[in-house]
Amino acid sequence: MRKIDFENGSNLKSVILLIIAGLLLNVLPAKLALTLELPLYLDCLGTILTAMLGGNLPAVIVGFASNAINGISDPVTMFYGVISIFIAALATFFYHQRFFKNIPRLFVVIISFALIGGGIGSIFTYFLFGFNFGEGISAPFAIAFHEVFGWSKFSSQLWADIVLDFFDKGVVVIAAVFLFRFIPRVVKNHLNKVFLRVNNNEVAKHMVRYSLLRKVVYMVIVAEVLLGGLASTIGFFLYRENSINNFISVANGVTRAASTAIDPDKIDYYMSQGFEDEDYAFISKILYAIRESFPQTKYLYVYKILPDGCHVVFDLDTDGEPGGRPGDVVEFDPSFEPYLPTLLAGGEIDPIVSDDKYGWLLTVYRPIRNSSNKTVAYVAADISMEAIIREEAVFFIKMLSLFFGLSIIIMSIVLELVKRGAVIPMNQMSVAAMKIAANTTRASMLDTETVDLESIRDSVERLGKIGVSTSDEIQHLYESIYTMASDTYNFIQRVQEQNERIRRMQEIIIMEFAEVVEARDKSTGNHIKKTAEYVEAIAHQLKAEGKFTDVLTDAYIEKLKRAAPLHDIGKIAVSDLILNKPGKLTDEEFTIMKSHTTEGWKILTKMVEDAGDTIDADYMVESIDMAHYHHEKWDGTGYPTHIKGEEIPLSARIMAVADVFDALVAERVYKKPFTYEKAMAIITEGAGKHFDPDIVEAFTHISERLYGARTKLPPQPPEEVIANADAANANAAAGAGNNGAAAAASSGNNGAAPAAEQPKS
Repeated sequence: MRKIDFENGSNLKSVILLIIAGLLLNVLPAKLALTLELPLYLDCLGTILTAMLGGNLPAVIVGFASNAINGISDPVTMFYGVISIFIAALATFFYHQRFFKNIPRLFVVIISFALIGGGIGSIFTYFLFGFNFGEGISAPFAIAFHEVFGWSKFSSQLWADIVLDFFDKGVVVIAAVFLFRFIPRVVKNHLNKVFLRVNNNEVAKHMVRYSLLRKVVYMVIVAEVLLGGLASTIGFFLYRENSINNFISVANGVTRAASTAIDPDKIDYYMSQGFEDEDYAFISKILYAIRESFPQTKYLYVYKILPDGCHVVFDLDTDGEPGGRPGDVVEFDPSFEPYLPTLLAGGEIDPIVSDDKYGWLLTVYRPIRNSSNKTVAYVAADISMEAIIREEAVFFIKMLSLFFGLSIIIMSIVLELVKRGAVIPMNQMSVAAMKIAANTTRASMLDTETVDLESIRDSVERLGKIGVSTSDEIQHLYESIYTMASDTYNFIQRVQEQNERIRRMQEIIIMEFAEVVEARDKSTGNHIKKTAEYVEAIAHQLKAEGKFTDVLTDAYIEKLKRAAPLHDIGKIAVSDLILNKPGKLTDEEFTIMKSHTTEGWKILTKMVEDAGDTIDADYMVESIDMAHYHHEKWDGTGYPTHIKGEEIPLSARIMAVADVFDALVAERVYKKPFTYEKAMAIITEGAGKHFDPDIVEAFTHISERLYGARTKLPPQPPEEVIANADAANANAAAGAGNNGAAAAASSGNNGAAPAAEQPKS
């Protein structure tokens, strides 16, 4: 197959420039607002404008990259990247739905951005800053709401962020719309082509309801959710295990440090003397200092484990809660019962997680041994599991933010590649193939008249410009379809040309046949050509005046024009002696003359039946009607069937007017032509009697133009003119009792006059 030059439709330079411009419009206004200490963020102007110009993918990249850049100086900003991605996706959606076009919809856009930036952002802030007020721009507003309205810290932070974000996003959205209006149209159109925007891409408009792209989106989303959920779950449990191990290490460090500060040989002395002993008070201070050095530690104490309970040696006060006094006995907690034998024996136990009246705690016991290596007491550190949960929540939020932020970017890139490399090319191929197939079906049914060869050529050319070069099955499919389409176009073109030659040959043969028949009547000259012109002109005028609009289509008028020359084909069955008789016809001769209508009907009907599918039956049907009924009259006095009014086919009613008018104004061998005024007087007088009144009315609007444009017969020799004039006068004299003008119109008078005046047509 020949190599085709394709236009890729994308421009890497344009993509890079748009992303850089978007980043600058995000970062610079944000830095300016920070420098001027404005209560605004102004950090998503570039994201929204990029979404309007380039769609989802560049906007997502700009939004997340902006947070990454700001995260260099403020790492926490990185975790808000997923919010910027949501805003980018929503901005793309709003642009496609034309929400940036009017103020009410623009208000919806601002509210939506505020709920995302303020609402979701507030939740992030709430977790990242320790379930307390944040330290950002909204913190003063949150504190004010909390103090003035008495709202909870969470509600205060949430509404402060939403209100502040509403004003921030309002400024940003209005600025984006303003800038978008001043961007040159040529730039917008170029970017639409680069990014294959759905609202401007002709092929994308033909996307099927359940398109491949949508299925890929669903599969990628499901895969991302499953992968994200699995990764988050694994990460959560790994983090929890790591956190517990870290906290165990902290507790071990606390108990190790505390055990070095206590003299094991004085345990009983400490229990009996307590704070009265100077060393006891000093050790207590050391223990307090050790606990303060490890903020995760909630309780720090030293117990001597005996069968009757835990005897207090040291027990530090915690958050206003007094510790046990030296020598006090604390009952064993039920959760410790499994470990009592080991503790009473002075052995070591693994860290314990318990949930009792003291809370959800992680406890580490370290034995204190005297100089004889005998366990005399245990130093214990309790770490609140709530601290672990809080750190897990913060970790989980950060992980989800980064994971889904990066995942959405990767997913957008993958979808863009799938759209460009597979979905749009396949959609273009399918659209072109369907158009070609529709026309090919017509061609296979020999319906060449309705085959739109131009449409097939356009489809093939469009197919050739797709430019699939993926070196995979899609490219092979594309090349096969293009080859098939090109061959189909060439084949249909050849078939159509051949059919056109056959059709023209048929028409020429039939026309020549009609002219041969007409030539036998030496009085009619170029009658068949002029009547065909009049029929076409009358039909177009009727259509222009809004009459018979359900019938008079362009295709039907074309059929009338092609059918008109055959209206007198039945004359082949009439003798030359009758056709060319210079004098009046006898009643018997006139009866034979009238038979040309039924004979024409028989000839054409048999021709259609014998030819079958090899001839255009549509226009031949009109030929049959014209030949059979063009001498019928509106009032029912015509021949051969005496039908009347709208019972007469429209084609025959139009032909009746054309036939009579041409007969009246034509110069014949036995008469001079009637003047235009006299001919039209006869036509208008026959409205409602001989002719359809609507057709006569339409004809009066174009008759003068037709009369002026008609071609007259060449001048005849003087002797023939004199002889023919004498014959015409004789006929006129014979018909003076009825309608001399009608008698002179030999092709137009349809039999109302006496036999002596009847036309030979």
